[in-house]
Amino acid sequence: MPHIILDYSASLDEALDMHSLRVTLKDAAAATGVVPPAGIRVRAHATQHSVIADGDPRRADIGITIRLAAGRTDAQQTKATDAVFDAARVFTASHMAQYPFMLSLELREIDPHHSRKIGWIRDHLPPDMH
Repeated sequence: MPHIILDYSASLDEALDMHSLRVTLKDAAAATGVVPPAGIRVRAHATQHSVIADGDPRRADIGITIRLAAGRTDAQQTKATDAVFDAARVFTASHMAQYPFMLSLELREIDPHHSRKIGWIRDHLPPDMH
């Protein structure tokens, strides 16, 4: 963990390098030490149809959700959310200065009693990423 999920206005594909943003957020999460790098997943979904504020089509947003496994302290959760949000804010700063834009983030804790997973990615990564 975590899963970092971006839901963003499709118009931002022309303005921002979304691949670089995903890498930036992955690196920010890894740098916190709160989560093992091997568990970080970042994905983005462009929203083709949305209405923001007054409906002006130039309005855009990125909503970031962090899904984090239960068991982290409040301080660890804060460290992770601040690091990812700050990285996104810095990455999008020049765009935000020029265009009507919103950026938000929320953390959701995953209930361990209702979560299932299986995978072998770690078997293919160097030990320092575990």
